[in-house]
Amino acid sequence: MHLRAEAILLSVRAHGEHGAIVRALTEGDGLQPGYVRGGRSRALRPVLQPSNLVLGEWRSRTEEQLAGLTLELIHSRAPLFGEPLPAAGLQWATAVSAAVLPDGQPYPRLYSALDGVLAAIEAAPAARGWAVALVRYELLLLAELGFGLDLEHCAATGRNDDLAFVSPKSGIAVSRGGAVGYEDRLLRLPTFLTEGGAADWDDILDGLRLTLHFLQRDLLIGKGAEIIAARGRLVDRLMRAVA
Repeated sequence: MHLRAEAILLSVRAHGEHGAIVRALTEGDGLQPGYVRGGRSRALRPVLQPSNLVLGEWRSRTEEQLAGLTLELIHSRAPLFGEPLPAAGLQWATAVSAAVLPDGQPYPRLYSALDGVLAAIEAAPAARGWAVALVRYELLLLAELGFGLDLEHCAATGRNDDLAFVSPKSGIAVSRGGAVGYEDRLLRLPTFLTEGGAADWDDILDGLRLTLHFLQRDLLIGKGAEIIAARGRLVDRLMRAVA
């Protein structure tokens, strides 16, 4: 096995005394794990930062063997990890992608969308510029892995107007009229997901609650508390920004 490709670093885990196991997302070959010799060294630590864009070269003798990986840094986002809110956004976007994507299956739309979210965080650290993109990325993640939501028509009436909620069971939108008497059992559907445009903080937080419900139910089962903790840090820092 020999692969050379640009990739977004998603996760880094120490292995042995000096090495690291890295998971990186490529556009054409999907998520690729690899062992980086000396990955815990002072020289490689700044390179092995989740969200960095790298040129990776994977080599192994068999498809089953964990490939050895060498890396060249193309673009670093490491400076953003000194700012709490952008750092939380980068950590969550890369961690959830590493946790749910299968190895070796290409998802070019997800690669492009994730690259866009990370670039948006870098360009607008204040969050109003990237939180909407993050919600849309999470919806795309669900859809690409077979758990897409239906936000185009009402589960109760079949109509496509005045959609304001989502059923937590079916993932189908519900109109304001169709939700009468059941509002407290439904998830709020922010208008930016149906009509586009800008979003206020309440809509952004509603969007994050919506996607988290289905991510936890369908994709994050058994993935461990660390992933949910990363999401918790993100929401906590967003709430501080709102206050």
